[in-house]
Amino acid sequence: MPDDRPSARRQQPAARRERPIAHTRAAFLARFGRAAAPQEQTEEERVGESLPRGVLVASAWSWRLLLIGAAIAVLIYVVAQLRLIVIPVMLAVLLSALLVPLKELLVRHRVPRAVAILVCMLLTLVIVAGLVYFAGQQVRVQSGSLRHQTMTAVASAREWLLGPPFNMTSSQIDGYIAEFGSAFNTDSQVLINGALSVGSTVGHVLTGILLMLFSTLFILIDGAAIWRWVVSVFPMRARAAADGAGRAGWATLQSFVRVQILVASIDALGIGFGAFFLGLPLAVPIGVLVFLGSFIPIVGAVVTGALAVFVALIYKGIWFAVIMLAIVLFVQQVESHVLQPLIMGTAVKVHPLAVVLVVAAGSLLAGITGAMFAVPFAAVLNAMIGYVTLEGWKAEPPPTLAPRLGASLWQVVPYERSRTSRLLYAREGARRGRLD
Repeated sequence: MPDDRPSARRQQPAARRERPIAHTRAAFLARFGRAAAPQEQTEEERVGESLPRGVLVASAWSWRLLLIGAAIAVLIYVVAQLRLIVIPVMLAVLLSALLVPLKELLVRHRVPRAVAILVCMLLTLVIVAGLVYFAGQQVRVQSGSLRHQTMTAVASAREWLLGPPFNMTSSQIDGYIAEFGSAFNTDSQVLINGALSVGSTVGHVLTGILLMLFSTLFILIDGAAIWRWVVSVFPMRARAAADGAGRAGWATLQSFVRVQILVASIDALGIGFGAFFLGLPLAVPIGVLVFLGSFIPIVGAVVTGALAVFVALIYKGIWFAVIMLAIVLFVQQVESHVLQPLIMGTAVKVHPLAVVLVVAAGSLLAGITGAMFAVPFAAVLNAMIGYVTLEGWKAEPPPTLAPRLGASLWQVVPYERSRTSRLLYAREGARRGRLD
């Protein structure tokens, strides 16, 4: 029994310290004959207690959502003002997502890194320039015939409408043509404005192309170091999440670009060979336009398919146009029901309804440019959000962001150290370790 009393006395101050301050004050006042004065509630506290919990939760969510929406609106405004810089950089990121795996493949086969980057850039320029030149050459050769056939087809259609069973007058036909032209101009104004927003002059277009090539080159040269610097901007606790989310989004973007090129090639070959077997004179330009239009979901397929049907109509007549329409619909149905679910769905994991909604929103916000970037943006954002919500990054250590010796923000071009410089680097590190 005597052995327990010291321990009780030692534990008593600790228990006394653990008492809340309010209880100690109330006991002190009660001991000296005073009651603890009740604290008066403020007007804000009384109003808060009178509101239901659902209203309080809804109001808390509302101001946070309004703040997030305002931040997004400011971001969209800044991007719109800097569109001449943002759009070429985004195109460079898409192009780099295709070329980085090719560069890594060449490096794994012991091709020098500089040679691999040069091969990727030259191969891209040759393919794009060759397609544009070949298609433009055929269009230039067939432009006179196309104009003549178009006027002939319009005159034939006018005579057909003037006769039975329509028996329309010339004024009625002119009025319908004027209404159709006005409606077409009104509906396509958003897309045209979006296309012109990329660059309204030849100088803007050339500047954008040079900026895109320059950005692609440096992403191929040292994209990993650029990404490490971006991650270093985040706080230490958020770097693991930011790094993992960015890598998940980059993997999704690479899958999207590869699959989109495969789908666009299948569409171009299907419609192009269909036009060739029908004897249409512009089969190659039609195939090239279908390939480029496939990168703009929904809108590109409709426009390029309508162009193919129009060429068949003015050159071969109504029945060839119907056959060309059937070919276009067949290729698009194969893409929608076979290629998109089996290939694109597994690579991107975006619901078809979400694709339609984001393409519509992108078209309204930025025209053709917005429609082209809507699906990859949604896919990357979905992958990044999914990675963060899984919370697997919490068990991972923060990424190593230590720069190399002598490297800085502006020195991103990698260089190969010689054997002597590597030895000097190791000796310098050992000396600093001894000093520490």
